[in-house]
Amino acid sequence: MGTTQLESVPEPKYWHLKMVIGEALDSDFTVGEILPNERDLAARFGVARATLRQALEQLELEGRLQRRRGVGTTVAPPRMGVDVSTTQHAWPGSAQDAWQSFDCARAVPPAAVARMLATAEHEETYTLRRLRVSHGQPVAAEQLFVPASSVPELSAIDAPSGVARARAVLRELQRLDLDGQDRAVELGSARADDARELDRLPGSPVLVVTTRYFSRGRTAAVTLATYRADTCRLTFGDSGDVQISHHGEERRAS
Repeated sequence: MGTTQLESVPEPKYWHLKMVIGEALDSDFTVGEILPNERDLAARFGVARATLRQALEQLELEGRLQRRRGVGTTVAPPRMGVDVSTTQHAWPGSAQDAWQSFDCARAVPPAAVARMLATAEHEETYTLRRLRVSHGQPVAAEQLFVPASSVPELSAIDAPSGVARARAVLRELQRLDLDGQDRAVELGSARADDARELDRLPGSPVLVVTTRYFSRGRTAAVTLATYRADTCRLTFGDSGDVQISHHGEERRAS
């Protein structure tokens, strides 16, 4: 990584520095490689550490860098595409599902999820915790909420706890006819449990994808998937349609 003079640059110093470091990432570094520490980088470019941090933060937001606790700042792999169109037509747990289940418990869902599922107040649902991994690193954490009415054949004997119960719930979902699904995307901040699973700090920017699955005229399951905003990008399938919500009004854009 070379040096550059920043004194006469008309743009903000951190922005120009970001461009210089970005070019070096393309030519001098490989995915997963650890960058020199901030002190050495600031000295090399002749900038204050505050300026350097601004540049690194921008590169992190753009998905070029990852800051990993106990490791340092590394070169990020290419961003993973997240299909948020409704062209897919499969239950969670299907053959093409990229998620890994690691827990399942009975719990009362958040109020917004309960309204989507039309469950009674304080009614528990099966709550599955799942992870999505890319290049050996977790990029998304998901909660899947399934009311007991959607999987009536499931018994405690068949699914005592944890991963075994998660697999049993997913297996029972496959027995239902899937009428369709819809998705909504929001920019949010990582909650403590999601941040821990994604190796991020609480409050880090994330993309929250809410998916409703319909069967027999009702919502049979809901997922809340939290994607790392620094490693994921949204794709919209063949339709190119984007659902936009603006002050309570919804419209389609293409």
